[in-house]
Amino acid sequence: MSNVFSVPAKGQFDLISLGALVHRLDPGVVPFRKATSCSIHVSGGEFNVAANLADCFGLQSGIATAMVEYPIGDLIAERVRAMGVHPFYRRFKHNGVNGPNMATVYSDRGHGVRPPVVFYNRSNEAAALLKPGDFDWKQIFSGGVRWFHSGGIFAALSETTGNVIVDAMKAAKAAGAVTSFDLNFRAKLWNIWGGEAKAVEVIKRIVEYVDVLVGNEEDLQKGLGIPGPEVAAASKLDPSAFFAMMDRVRTMYPHVRIVATTLREVHSTNRHSWGAVAWIDGKTFTAPTVELDVLDRVGGGDGFASGFFYGLLTGESPDEAVKLGWAHGALVTTFPGDTTMATLDQVRAFVKGGSARIQR
Repeated sequence: MSNVFSVPAKGQFDLISLGALVHRLDPGVVPFRKATSCSIHVSGGEFNVAANLADCFGLQSGIATAMVEYPIGDLIAERVRAMGVHPFYRRFKHNGVNGPNMATVYSDRGHGVRPPVVFYNRSNEAAALLKPGDFDWKQIFSGGVRWFHSGGIFAALSETTGNVIVDAMKAAKAAGAVTSFDLNFRAKLWNIWGGEAKAVEVIKRIVEYVDVLVGNEEDLQKGLGIPGPEVAAASKLDPSAFFAMMDRVRTMYPHVRIVATTLREVHSTNRHSWGAVAWIDGKTFTAPTVELDVLDRVGGGDGFASGFFYGLLTGESPDEAVKLGWAHGALVTTFPGDTTMATLDQVRAFVKGGSARIQR
């Protein structure tokens, strides 16, 4: 990838993410108003990328985040360890009554014509309390970090989290790391304290330090305020609207080298058409379209980002990197939870046209 940008060849960490850790309660296909039991998944848009790179792709990754010292924090920290991710925690003590808390995401899976429903309890969330100075970025980057990643979900949590990302991005650039940001526009989060206008204000400051953006046309419009086509006007699998916005991205942010996203047409909760595209230094790359039988759609986009980053980190061609992300994101939708259960061999087999025939 030297023709795009120089990824440091070595470092203590291949990637460090900055973001919030959450626990997701999942009653499966039963809606919460009728649920009697739930599975617990540990997640977070930024964490998912680090976890996928460690568990599936065998890279050294870390997460900088808030951690609360109470049983829910212990549960989440155990899952971070299990996924092979090195933590950099700013620790908070729980007062035994109302926090600070580790956020809860409630997300059933839906089924057929009934879509999944997602809502939150992020009251007194520890990650929203993070502020500049809570992490020693110079120390964190001292052993070498090849890639630094954060995202719009963390940026949306409070008036201070965007500033934490800006400080981290500056330190990452000073350390020579590639920087990426997943726009991940979530209206429910931004609407609490300023809506789209605040999102554009915060995210624009962050993207000044970003090499690689992940986001679709809606993310670019609502997160960056970039004019674009009516997002509902065309097929979700048609990349032309996405590519048509790249001149505007280049004009506003000439330092951004890559913009990538997944393409998804939802036919029912459990049947999706799936693709992926990337704009890389003025060239366009498109993965094939595949029909997915979806078990759990949450985490597919993060699965794409991690596979795509893996390809770039390991020197794959741009076309192959996009396909690795596309394949891994597709596989993630076949597992319960937000993070990967795939192997690298399975990802590469899918890229080559692997089938679902039984493996004996």
